[in-house]
Amino acid sequence: MSASLGLFRLQQTDRQAARIYARQNAIRQILENDGELQAALQQAETARKARLESARQLKEMEDEAQANRIKTQQSEASLYGGNVKNPKELQDLQKEIAALKQRLVTLEERQLESMLTLEAKNQEQQAANAALEILQAKRGDEQKKLIDENSALNVELEKINQERQAALASVDAELLQTYETLKEQKRGIAIAEVIENACAICGAGVTAALQQNARSAKLAYCSSCGRILYAK
Repeated sequence: MSASLGLFRLQQTDRQAARIYARQNAIRQILENDGELQAALQQAETARKARLESARQLKEMEDEAQANRIKTQQSEASLYGGNVKNPKELQDLQKEIAALKQRLVTLEERQLESMLTLEAKNQEQQAANAALEILQAKRGDEQKKLIDENSALNVELEKINQERQAALASVDAELLQTYETLKEQKRGIAIAEVIENACAICGAGVTAALQQNARSAKLAYCSSCGRILYAK
């Protein structure tokens, strides 16, 4: 894969996120004079984030508990399978299994607490959303449409952030720093796609040799605007 491909994908997510942030900022400016509505929006958003965090913590505990069960099963299989003969090793396995089972008891207790916490956070979010809906009904269709749009943008932004994390997986730290520095210098556009033998940003011609370099493991730059070139 060319060095610029991962950066190009990263830039696509960054530009999509920038578009969303700009629109959300415009929506906030329209609604910012409504203090009561702002408070209700903030409460609903806080409740949403708290629920997501509780769900994340519960998932982590479920994963750890499952890993614990698998490890216990493996250790018990070694203990009772007859393959381990050394008394010291058998004693160590018994201690390990006992510790694993005790840890599982703790994890299951914490998991139950987390389930109760998540249920409470769900109820808090439902209550906050219900209060927001009541307030929205008083504000008329226009403001409600803006609020609904903002909520949809939040969902879209979460998806974009996930895509950004996936894109980051193929970009090493040095390339990322180069990209971030150039993005700041070039008003958010660090990568220029080569379209019809020209830089899509400034229009300067790109030679076949430079296009070939842009497809390699090293970065190639537009001779005119200085952006990193991406060629398919």
